[in-house]
Amino acid sequence: MNKVILAHIALFTLNAIYGANHLLAKGVTPDYLGPSGLILVRGAITTLLFVAIYFLFIREKVDKKDIPLLAVTGLFGVCLNQLFFFNGLALTSPMNVGIIMTSTPILVVILSYFILKEKITKLKGIGVVLGAIGAIALTTIGKQPQFDSSLGDLYIFINALSFGIYLVLVKPLMNKYKPMTVITFNFMFGLVFIMMYPQVWTDVFAADFQLFPKVIWLKIAFIVIGATFFTYLLNTFSLKHVSPSVSGSYIYSQPVLVMFFTFLFAYIGWTENFIGAISLEKILYMLMIFAGVFMISRSSYNLRRDQKERERLKKKS
Repeated sequence: MNKVILAHIALFTLNAIYGANHLLAKGVTPDYLGPSGLILVRGAITTLLFVAIYFLFIREKVDKKDIPLLAVTGLFGVCLNQLFFFNGLALTSPMNVGIIMTSTPILVVILSYFILKEKITKLKGIGVVLGAIGAIALTTIGKQPQFDSSLGDLYIFINALSFGIYLVLVKPLMNKYKPMTVITFNFMFGLVFIMMYPQVWTDVFAADFQLFPKVIWLKIAFIVIGATFFTYLLNTFSLKHVSPSVSGSYIYSQPVLVMFFTFLFAYIGWTENFIGAISLEKILYMLMIFAGVFMISRSSYNLRRDQKERERLKKKS
């Protein structure tokens, strides 16, 4: 029970880190370091940390036949995911980022239907439609030009889509190998793909690192160590003690935490003032997405419960 409680604390902590990251990263890019350059720095340091842990403590062998899938999941889960996230964040408001990211479970349901041929129940279908309406309304009707960007919102949506593809494709790998093994290989392949994108080098060479103030270096350290390496470890720990559906439900907290940090960081002067990006209209669309994700999660729970009941009756007979 203590480990379950710790798992919930870990899930809340990593989502709080993500919420803070949406705002703190905005202070680094694009003013000091271009978004693609920040991804290279983030990816390189994080990959080194994961590789060190893998070779020191894990050393799990990987079948050669799984290498192509590890490369593909590295492309979607690390390279495209991060490229579109930071380039989108550089354009749009942190509030929009937090809300759009909650659409990931909806995208996973749609992708699972096409890729894994998983059935979409009536409740899931209603949830997908409701969440989609909320997401579309947020980026069209609810847009505030002084804070938001349609292109930035599109990038964040593609980021959520690429991460959704990653979550679907990585399932068999997570079932076969230790999570740290999969993550390490994902980051190694992801870093290779990131380095193949010319803009990352343009951003790195254009940045004058010697002129970075101490606060920017602290924010970069938080983005790399806290919002990447540490959150992956927290997520790996939590998944050992709670179900994926419980873990996924914590995505609801991100927009709320972004709102909290928006007020807190603006008050203490850590970031720009993005309070104007929060509106009642956006909160309404956020609740629509929440309702959609809740319906999807509820449907998945019902399916698992019914399956367990059938298995129990089968064993009894």
